[in-house]
Amino acid sequence: MTDLSVNGKTRVLLSWSSGKDSAWALYLLQQDPSVEVVGLMNTYNQAFERSAIHGVRLELVRAQAEAAGLPLIEIPLPWPCSNEQYEQAMTEALAQAQRELSPDAVAFGDLFLEDIRAYRESRMADTGLDLLFPVWGIPTDQLAQQMVEAGLQAYLTCLDPKKMPEELAGSLFSNAFLERLPPDVDPCGENGEFHSFAFDGPMFKKPVPVTVGETVTRDGFVYTDLIPVVASGASQ
Repeated sequence: MTDLSVNGKTRVLLSWSSGKDSAWALYLLQQDPSVEVVGLMNTYNQAFERSAIHGVRLELVRAQAEAAGLPLIEIPLPWPCSNEQYEQAMTEALAQAQRELSPDAVAFGDLFLEDIRAYRESRMADTGLDLLFPVWGIPTDQLAQQMVEAGLQAYLTCLDPKKMPEELAGSLFSNAFLERLPPDVDPCGENGEFHSFAFDGPMFKKPVPVTVGETVTRDGFVYTDLIPVVASGASQ
C-alpha cells in the first residue's frame, strides 16, 4: 500500500453498511493519527429507501452519519439490482466522492472473507485510490468482545433462520447475545448469519435514538424493523 501520510493525513472514505463492523472500522480509523475520515458511503434500496442487505431505514443511516459528524454519500440501487447496475452505481458514487471529498483511500469493514476482499481490490484497481481494511484479520471472537467492552451498541436487523434461532431477531449485540449463539455461528456474523445497526459507541458524538419494531420473515430471512425515536413534542 502506498504511504499516503508522508505529506499529511490520509483522507479516507469509509464504506458504511450501518452495522457494527463498519462502526468499529470507523473507530479504529479515528484512533489513527495519520488518517482523517472525510465521509461515509452507503448503498440503499431505492424502492424501499432502506440500506442494502441490512434493511435499515435510510433516515437512520443519515442519523448515524450526523452522529459521527461526517457527510454521507448515498448510493441508490434499483430493485432488483444486477451486478452490472451495482458496479455502475458504485462508479458514479466514487466519482462524486472524489469531486466533493477528495479521498486518498477507501476503507471497508471486511473481516476475513478473501473472495470479498479480492472483488473489492479488483473493482477498485483503476480508481487511483488505496484500499484500507482496518478490522481485517482480527479473530472475530476477540473482535466481538472488544466491541462490547468499548461500549459499541447495536441491534440485530436481519438474521438467517437456517443458521441461528429466529428469537434472536432484534437482539442487542451483547455478551448475553454472544452466549446464545450456536457454536458454528461466527461471533460477528461474517458468514451472513446476521446483520446489525450500530446506534451508539465511541465512534459517535451522540447516540442515534432508535427503538425495536416489528419482526417479519421475507425472502428466507428474518428482518427486524428499527424505528427512529422522535423527540418529545415532535410529530412522527
